[in-house]
Amino acid sequence: MTFERLWPLIEKHVGEVFDNGKFSHGRQVAELEQALAAYTGARYAIGVNSGTDALVLLLRACGLRPGDGVLVPAYSFVATATSVVLAGGRPEFVDIDPTTYAMDPDALARATTPASRFVMPAHLFCQMADMAALADVAAHHGLTLLEDSAEAIGMRQHGSHAGLHGRGGVLSFFPSKTLGALGDAGAVLTDDREIADLVSGLRHHGRCAPTLDDFPRISTETTVPGTNSKMDDIQAAILLAKLSCLESDIARRAELADAYRERLTGVPGIIRLPEVVERGTDSAHVFYVYLIEVERRDALVDHLTGRGIATEIYYPVPLHLQPCFAELGHSRGDFPHAEAASEHAVALPFYPDLTVDQIDHVCEAVRAFSTTTAIPASRRGR
Repeated sequence: MTFERLWPLIEKHVGEVFDNGKFSHGRQVAELEQALAAYTGARYAIGVNSGTDALVLLLRACGLRPGDGVLVPAYSFVATATSVVLAGGRPEFVDIDPTTYAMDPDALARATTPASRFVMPAHLFCQMADMAALADVAAHHGLTLLEDSAEAIGMRQHGSHAGLHGRGGVLSFFPSKTLGALGDAGAVLTDDREIADLVSGLRHHGRCAPTLDDFPRISTETTVPGTNSKMDDIQAAILLAKLSCLESDIARRAELADAYRERLTGVPGIIRLPEVVERGTDSAHVFYVYLIEVERRDALVDHLTGRGIATEIYYPVPLHLQPCFAELGHSRGDFPHAEAASEHAVALPFYPDLTVDQIDHVCEAVRAFSTTTAIPASRRGR
């Protein structure tokens, strides 16, 4: 198991936390920030206590004002949009590209309103949004470009890591992520010193954060009203250890994705297997989950569950139809690609320790369901 293999290094880092006696916002956090900056190429990486807080603090640091419109995809985890509300803004939804599941640049151009000030695409599942096209639309409409890159560690496009194509982006280290902690943790990525300083203060009640150079000195002056979003040093210690095998885990995920594709291509009832859109030799995709679309998604989930095979539905209710956004006045049919994905998408078991024999078991169960039930022909094609 990966965790067992890493345990000696994890134990070393965690032991240093106990030796230092600093369990929050300490030396391990500062070391992780340096390591993340080196890995991603960001000038600044600021550790916080969750990916959601990273989004909220990034929006605040970039000058979001009460009521400002923030264009976000209609298909994503709810935090993409609720972070806008928590920061004081108003979500404005945009339909997705059905191949990448990311914000569609043409739909963005149509969705922009006079109240729009920001655009924040989300990179989902295995690849980034078309950042060059989105940046062009943003520039044309005078929008500040941010990235919900919570799932996208290791993903790169046009030579830049996810989160670094606008003013900033975020990472989530929720346990299931490609680089996951054993609890909640997150980070803000940016090349902008002003944003980095603001996020660093906001996460710690408006106080300046320690660095490796000035540790353990912390300012007692509050420069801006902030919150308590400090990263836990235990989680930072675990992430430092796991970061050492991130690239090998990413390579293993690619092998597993190839194995799934080989076994599921041509299976009746599958609408879509993951399709990576190539965006140049200096780009990289990373399989965070293995998501397929099927005609009878819920029935397949029940079939697999009955055979002891876990699945995950991403995301069963598109954001514009979530009850918390009812006041925005959207209805079914407003964002058809987002709604189709919500009805058909399901993630199969996927993690670096998964074996090919286990993939065979999953695919045999999918094939058995597909060949023994009446499934209408796909209307959308592969």
